[in-house]
Amino acid sequence: MTKLRVGLVYGGRSVEHEVSIASATSIREALDPARYDVKLIAIDPQGRWHLGGPALLPEAVLAEREVTLPAIPGQRTLVSVEGGEDEAALDVILPIVHGAGGEDGSLQGFLEIAGVPYVGAGVLGSALQMDKEVTKRLLHAAGLPVLPGILVRAHELATPAGAEAAAERALSEIGLPLFVKPACLGSSVGVGKVTQASELIPALHEAARYDEKILVERGVSGRELEIAVLGNESPEASLPGEIVSHADFYDYEAKYVAEGTELIVPAELPSDVTPQLQAMAIEAFVLLEGAGMARVDFFLEHETGRPFVNEVNSLPGFTEGSMYPKLWHASGLPYPALLDRLIELALERGRTRDALERTYRRG
Repeated sequence: MTKLRVGLVYGGRSVEHEVSIASATSIREALDPARYDVKLIAIDPQGRWHLGGPALLPEAVLAEREVTLPAIPGQRTLVSVEGGEDEAALDVILPIVHGAGGEDGSLQGFLEIAGVPYVGAGVLGSALQMDKEVTKRLLHAAGLPVLPGILVRAHELATPAGAEAAAERALSEIGLPLFVKPACLGSSVGVGKVTQASELIPALHEAARYDEKILVERGVSGRELEIAVLGNESPEASLPGEIVSHADFYDYEAKYVAEGTELIVPAELPSDVTPQLQAMAIEAFVLLEGAGMARVDFFLEHETGRPFVNEVNSLPGFTEGSMYPKLWHASGLPYPALLDRLIELALERGRTRDALERTYRRG
């Protein structure tokens, strides 16, 4: 059997570089070597691509030879930067580059130009899901429940008077408690919980370190639930999972460092809540141009029992301990089979796009 040539792309130039390496490590170990010829493609913090074989640890590939992918449809071959020689032909790319430059549509646009099928949402879907503020606007317009929020631009904070005005607007329109977060970043980097007015301006400045757009949202006392979505034209939703963090909120430390965080899969919910969340997750996925996979995050408010869509993540964390693969495992799809399915979906989407007419013909 001819092996499928899979390029596993990871790393990147964002603050989620290390998270991406962890995801790639788990994926590399789970991909069946009898089915796949895996090429490790590490993007270093300067944006350069490095090529290594599956025998290497993903972080070690950052020291290997530098390659590039020519933006020539149909070529699908990595080329050495030094000698211009062909290094590795690819059938499909599995990008697991979290954060800016990886899940915001930039990498997806490059792969579209290069004509290589890839796992996950396309340019528009990736960009929409990455931008939490645009996501909120679209979900709200479609009638899906979201928490009240406002947008603050980083340039508004350039002067003390501007920062005071932004803070006053947030307090008057939303009130306390609230959360401040970079609009286009993941892993809770730069996110701050504000319970006192004096904490708001420092939180705004902290978020502005990472993004030009800052989302300020009403805080909610509730359960944190997640649903995994899988598919292209006919997406399916997993069983829900719950995050129980003993930190003040589910921040970067709670996600990747602290040992007390619990991932409960499946979540214990009333019988009518699970199908409601699954339907909302699929609706959000379709609305935001999802493809392949996404993880949809919810809050379930303690006082009212009302669910709110929090975020939609087009490239969720992908270690074996991450919520997305755990949710599908609990739903009957083990980690290796999940990767198989994602690659199948990428190839299916690639064939569909390749079949489109590129030249206008009358009649």
